[in-house]
Amino acid sequence: MVLKKKKEIQVDAFFLDHHQLEKLQRFSKAEEQNLASLLLHCAELRNGIQQIQCIKQIMPLVKQMDQNSAGDPMVKACLDVLGEMYFSLGAKNPLKKVLASSLNGLPGHLMVPAVQSFVCCLREELKTRDVYLYRKVLDNLASCMEDFSLGRACIKNLFEEVLQFLQKLLLDIQEENRKNHGNRIVQTQLMHDLLIAIKVSMMLIQKLQENIQGSLWKHSESFVWQSMCSLLKSCTNFLMDATLLQTVQTTSGLAVILFIRAMYEPVEELPSLISDLLLGTTEHLGVPAWFVRNCGVLCTAELPDSVLLFLCHGALAMLDWKNGSMGENGEKLLLDIASVLLSLSSELKETSVATSLSRILAIWTNSALAALVSGSPNLKIKLNGNSDIIGKLLEYIYTHWDHPLDAIRHQTKLIFKNLLQIHQTTIAGSNGKSDPFFARLIKHLLNLDWHVKGKYASLGCLVECVGTENILQLDRTIPVQILDVMSDQSLAPYASDLMEAMFTNHKAHFTLRFQEGTWIDQWHNIWVSPLLVILCEGNHDQTTYIIDYYLPKLLKCNPDSLSYMIKILEASADANLGSCSTRGALGALMACLRTARAHGHLELSNIMSSGLVSTECIKQGLVHQHSQVCIDALGLLCETHRTTETVSLEEMQLIQFFMMYNLNNQSPSVRQQIVSLLRKLFCRIQESSQVLYKLEQNKTKQELVEKSTKMPPLRILQQYKDFMSSVCARLFEVLFPGSSHPTRFCALSILESIAEIFSVPKGQAQVFQLDQEIDSARVQTLIQCFASTFEEVKILAFRLLMKLRDVALNLQDSENLDLLFQAAIDLSTSTKPYDCVTASYLLNFLVYHKGLQHICLGKWLEHNPQLDENTSVSTVEKNTLAVIKLLLVNVEEEIFQAKKSLLQAAASFPMYGRVHCINGALQQLPFNNLTLVSEWKEIVTRLILMSYSLSAVVSPVVQSSSPEGLIPMDSDPESADRLQMILHEIQPQDTNDYFMQAKILKEHCKEGSEKLAETKNICMEMKGKDRQVCDVTAQMVLVCCWRSMKEVSLLLGTLCKLLPSQTTSEPSEGLITVEQVKNIGDYFKHHLLQSRHRGAFELAYAGFVQLTEMLSRCNSESLHKMPEHWLSCVLEEIKSCDPSSTLCATRRSAGIPFYIQALLASEPKKGKTDLLKMAMKELISLAAPLNESLSVIPQVHALNILRALYRDTRLGENIMPYVADGIKASILGFMSPVWAVRNSSTLLFSALITRIFGVKRGKDENSKKNRCSFHT
Repeated sequence: MVLKKKKEIQVDAFFLDHHQLEKLQRFSKAEEQNLASLLLHCAELRNGIQQIQCIKQIMPLVKQMDQNSAGDPMVKACLDVLGEMYFSLGAKNPLKKVLASSLNGLPGHLMVPAVQSFVCCLREELKTRDVYLYRKVLDNLASCMEDFSLGRACIKNLFEEVLQFLQKLLLDIQEENRKNHGNRIVQTQLMHDLLIAIKVSMMLIQKLQENIQGSLWKHSESFVWQSMCSLLKSCTNFLMDATLLQTVQTTSGLAVILFIRAMYEPVEELPSLISDLLLGTTEHLGVPAWFVRNCGVLCTAELPDSVLLFLCHGALAMLDWKNGSMGENGEKLLLDIASVLLSLSSELKETSVATSLSRILAIWTNSALAALVSGSPNLKIKLNGNSDIIGKLLEYIYTHWDHPLDAIRHQTKLIFKNLLQIHQTTIAGSNGKSDPFFARLIKHLLNLDWHVKGKYASLGCLVECVGTENILQLDRTIPVQILDVMSDQSLAPYASDLMEAMFTNHKAHFTLRFQEGTWIDQWHNIWVSPLLVILCEGNHDQTTYIIDYYLPKLLKCNPDSLSYMIKILEASADANLGSCSTRGALGALMACLRTARAHGHLELSNIMSSGLVSTECIKQGLVHQHSQVCIDALGLLCETHRTTETVSLEEMQLIQFFMMYNLNNQSPSVRQQIVSLLRKLFCRIQESSQVLYKLEQNKTKQELVEKSTKMPPLRILQQYKDFMSSVCARLFEVLFPGSSHPTRFCALSILESIAEIFSVPKGQAQVFQLDQEIDSARVQTLIQCFASTFEEVKILAFRLLMKLRDVALNLQDSENLDLLFQAAIDLSTSTKPYDCVTASYLLNFLVYHKGLQHICLGKWLEHNPQLDENTSVSTVEKNTLAVIKLLLVNVEEEIFQAKKSLLQAAASFPMYGRVHCINGALQQLPFNNLTLVSEWKEIVTRLILMSYSLSAVVSPVVQSSSPEGLIPMDSDPESADRLQMILHEIQPQDTNDYFMQAKILKEHCKEGSEKLAETKNICMEMKGKDRQVCDVTAQMVLVCCWRSMKEVSLLLGTLCKLLPSQTTSEPSEGLITVEQVKNIGDYFKHHLLQSRHRGAFELAYAGFVQLTEMLSRCNSESLHKMPEHWLSCVLEEIKSCDPSSTLCATRRSAGIPFYIQALLASEPKKGKTDLLKMAMKELISLAAPLNESLSVIPQVHALNILRALYRDTRLGENIMPYVADGIKASILGFMSPVWAVRNSSTLLFSALITRIFGVKRGKDENSKKNRCSFHT
């Protein structure tokens, strides 16, 4: 059951300028509608959809005009306006396509004036000289050539001018790209413009080829010829330029072959020329002079591998391989292309290029199939399954069918499928089922282990060629073997696809061979009986994946098998109820019924009324000790094929029975499934209720419903309302204080679903509304959920209160509101970390109350009457600003006190709670729609300064060499006086001189005695007004410090996101300045490279990632280049091995890997990833140094950083080309005499093994699941 939302189509309306309106008004007539008045009316509309309807009326009006209308000034004026309108519309605006479609029906006598008008408009477009406006002209040229006869006629008339424009455009973009070297945002825009320009050039040649044919070749001095040469030369340069985007190079390869094909004579020798280019055997004497002048660089013996790849793609896509039009030379070229591609497959390892290669190989197989249709006998021999080329293709398939990239695996399957068709074509006329090539393939594939994913798709392709029966004759246990494999989720989809191919083919085979019904028992024994055995006795994972992947496909192939399954399972359900580890027959029955109902193969009411399945049987399933059986039974009730199917009273009673016993399930996955299934049920109630409301209004259809449901619609609707009320009552009932986390999670999640689904759209009747069930006690129940120690429960309660906030806030009187606000302020300074989270959610809820400032905030803050006068300021913005001001004043005072005594701060007022509440308040504020900009600018500046101050107080702890034991593990307050002395003693000792000199432990007796006087003062500070001593332990200080660092980092990361709001407006309107962002970047850099405590630098990393992601999208060039500058500096510092460096050489290099991770992961993935390439080159050279006499510190850092990068999933497949070098560096590191190098090498090797083979999921050490094939 899938709910789909209809997408609203957005159409931007067009506007005419003053001159155009005057022109139309001159000819429009009020008394009758003519073309001018219609266009004028269309321009006055402000809705794009209405304008489309208006434009569609143009052609009927035009067709009413007589032959003499071509010379009418009104028609000429209207055609001029239509032309200007067409070229002003954006390429993606539906209005443009509608206008083109309408003008395609223009009568013949109006074509000449229409072409003249459009030519005039297009000529103006071609006068554009601004490089950054070229894109609009290109879009218009492309639109003219796409199914628009009038546009194509215009370009045909202006063919030379268009060629000249494209020629100049390519040169201009190339020069502009050179000028903006390093500015990635501008360069990316230019690359996309260049890509479109090349495509438009190709489209021009392909669709208007008659303009460049005929006597063109005899006049090499003609303008068209020179323009073609210029285009060819430019595209050749783009093809050879490795700094451009790969898509630009690929398209340039297509363009080069297309232009050469259009220009080269004699055509018969073209395949030989391209073969020579690919093989590097081209001689300058054998090719025309124009070819050498414009693309002579392609005649070199050693072309780059990527250029060869793109030329192969161009040849396959741009040459005609059908009907044998290229003769023997074409066949030789086809074979040469295959040889070049297969040789490149072992050389090209970069992910994007390897993906292109697999796609181009698939294109080659399609071209080979086309060529074989009319190919020579010699070609059939060379493409036979026993030939060398097919053998090498099979090797490629075996090597890449388990590739990490899904795109390459998909292309590999296509290659194998086409390869089988190629062989079938070469042996046309003989019996394919007994062919030796197919027999060898089947035997080879069956001998492979079932963990090889490529085996399934390949066998599926072979089933289509030889049939399931021939494969089963070799091994009848194949279905059972495949079902056994389905306990592994990574293999289950592949296995189910193969099974579907096999049993579908097998059914078709039986249907053709045997009479109706005589074969079904045999088919059931092979494909259904093993399934039922596993469903009853199999392990949890295996049965789950079989039900999800295999069972629906089996029922779709043969729905009648359901009755066979029910008959078998019902007979043994009482005897085999299952256990906590196995489903038993009852569980298998529930699974089969649920799947069948969800896919529309049965009606629940039918099987219950017929006695096939009883209510008691379903009840047994709903409270089964195996949790998945409970879920299947619930799914049977909730999931249907139609979302509007009426929910029966029996189903509602069974749902209530289920909720009595299952809301406290301890398994998170089961809880998620319960919520998901009940959500489907509520959607069904809502959807069916709308149908029932409509039927109530239609008395005729109402009678039909009453006959089918035996109940009037109003009675069903009342049952719905009563059911939903009882469900809500049950859910609020279980949310009592002290209820378990699973119960609260389920109850709150289900209530949230109800609130979402039964929201009230305007003008629509609703069967149930949750806000009508809410009273003050239930609001208090939800607020009490904020006190849960699980943040998941707090989030759910907050989201539900936000959906009900109008009702919930109205139920809060001033006294209760004051108490809640006071509780939030008190909790924000609690020493228990989860209390500040509670305070944050409570404050975020209270800021929506209109009376918050008058009732609560007036006690602490001076009231600003101007805010009340400004009605444009939202309640949330005013209250949030006031709350943040209050929290900021408090935390500033606490930081001042913490500077005197960090121990007292840790024990009495840890500052991180206030900062957490400030960050939480900022998260829900719409920064792009603020009214009090000046006030917010001041607050942001204060927040940044506060963050720096707080960080300065706590950083000595988190940056020490041993933060975990910074003060004695003692609750005696007298021992806390040693903090100042310890802070002085424990300065970072793990810098770059760690391995350079021996360390001598010094006694500090003298220093200790000198500190005695300070000790007494500190102890006095630790005592409160009541002279009670505050107990402080090392953990309390450390928690206070690292949580403060965490909140500061997250707050600064949030504030950095405010910068884009400035770049789109005036600098004075920005909430944060560029200088502040730079300072925040320097702050993160300092703390990531200095912190020793893992919690501190991990959380500084979280904020730094937000900053680097913002910088990668920033328009400011100085900010955009900061990550590159930072990366270069830190790599240089690592290489320098300066003993004075403060980089941490122990703790796995502490925050250094995180720092570099953030810089590299924020780089755009679709670009050239220059930062990643530069960093990996440097790091691999440091990790495996050629000179062993160099310091080991850079090597240790490099190994630790590489480990972090290989583990980072955000780098995706871009890191894969460096895996081999990483393995080499880690193995060489094992031989180092320095323990630190050997340790880091071991960690790197472990990370690489996981990266290559995946995470081991099986418990057995001999598992084959993650083992690569020998081809990998």
